[in-house]
Amino acid sequence: MLTIQESEVSLSAIRAQGAGGQNVNKVSSAIHLRFDIAASSLPDDVKSRLLALNDKRITKAGEIIIKAQQHRTQEMNRLDAMMRLHELLAAVEFAPKIRKPTKPSKAAKLKRLDSKGLRSEVKAMRSKVGHLTGE
Repeated sequence: MLTIQESEVSLSAIRAQGAGGQNVNKVSSAIHLRFDIAASSLPDDVKSRLLALNDKRITKAGEIIIKAQQHRTQEMNRLDAMMRLHELLAAVEFAPKIRKPTKPSKAAKLKRLDSKGLRSEVKAMRSKVGHLTGE
């Protein structure tokens, strides 16, 4: 399990977008989370996998930006933003397994050819009688 220090994460409160009545204009309940990948204490292989992700939350400068505004309270949005950051890190924590290409066995090749031959015989029996003899 990867752990990140709170000093590496920058959280700022902003006003949420969308409907919310009078409260939306007064209270900054949305959270803007910023996490600099290069300056973090993550292992180098995890950093490289993070930067290789095709994710719109990762900027070209190598910074993760998450905006959480789903909940009404700032604390819930802060938890939501941190959970989404942890989910993103968990997705790249382990290196994917390298696929080793394999070849079909000799028995599998023979079985395939036998079934093709049988299929060919069945289809040949469906044709007209004169067609087989060349008349």
